[in-house]
Amino acid sequence: MKLISFVIPCYNSQEYMEKAINSLLGEKEDLEIIIVNDGSKDKTLDIAYQYKKKYPHTIQVIDQENGGHGSGINAGLKIAKGKYFKVVDSDDWVDADSLKQVIYRLKKIDVDLFIVNYVYEKEGKAKEMYYQNIVQERIFTWDEVGKFRISEYLLMHSVIYKTSILKACHLNLPKHTFYVDNLFVYYPLPFVKTMYYLSVPFYHYFIGRTDQSVNEKVMIRRVDQQIKVTKMMINYLDPFQIENKNLRKYLIHYLDIMMTVSTILCKLAKTKKADKKIRELWDDLNKQNKKVKKSLRVAYLALLPRIVSIPGYRLARNIFKFN
Repeated sequence: MKLISFVIPCYNSQEYMEKAINSLLGEKEDLEIIIVNDGSKDKTLDIAYQYKKKYPHTIQVIDQENGGHGSGINAGLKIAKGKYFKVVDSDDWVDADSLKQVIYRLKKIDVDLFIVNYVYEKEGKAKEMYYQNIVQERIFTWDEVGKFRISEYLLMHSVIYKTSILKACHLNLPKHTFYVDNLFVYYPLPFVKTMYYLSVPFYHYFIGRTDQSVNEKVMIRRVDQQIKVTKMMINYLDPFQIENKNLRKYLIHYLDIMMTVSTILCKLAKTKKADKKIRELWDDLNKQNKKVKKSLRVAYLALLPRIVSIPGYRLARNIFKFN
């Protein structure tokens, strides 16, 4: 069994996918790399097969009709043979030294969730994101997790799940839906018992392409997708049914962030249609779980009339890191 299955979903990624793949090959003996071609119309599939031919014992290729990012992750998870599972977007990459350290630690421990730092890469500037209130370099449980800051939450970039945990929660991300990385992180959390945090700049998250889903204008245009994912998270479970207090608080914290981002994006759109979407989203939350609604903190600030333009934008950008 390989130690980690890395899945790289690709759609028209010929210009940058090789950097993502090459960043993993230095530790190929311990890794399985699954390249998923999601109906690309460029040379993505050709490049994938070139790598498979060169590294037949490391690289697998899946060629499928376009189904979106979540569909690519689903396809990779279905055939993954590694003990752990990690998604790398085709325009991102992994730090070589950090990868060595991660492999070294994972060979010595057994945990449900391994957490690392991620680095925002934008226009030649890099900012590493840390977790200040998580126990470092030893196995810990939810009982030992401290309070997360508003801009500090687990992203797909920072998590390496045990493959069996993802299968235990029957992870199946929706097709043709943006922002499913939130579902990828959120859905397995109630199944996680043990964790380990290694503070290294493992994942490098590139921001700068105008067509990226986290570009501000793109996010406003796709606010329906953001709302859809937020509603799926609200409907997934009732956090107040979770016995562990710290896990319950974190799940609510994540929902607070999602509600904040959805609300502010609708406000930034400045249309009557968007205003209606805000009301509907909050009404749905109230119907689904009044207790969760009352527990939100930051999202209520986003509803205030004055939190519309500059303050609202800065808050949402600090949380979600738009371009």
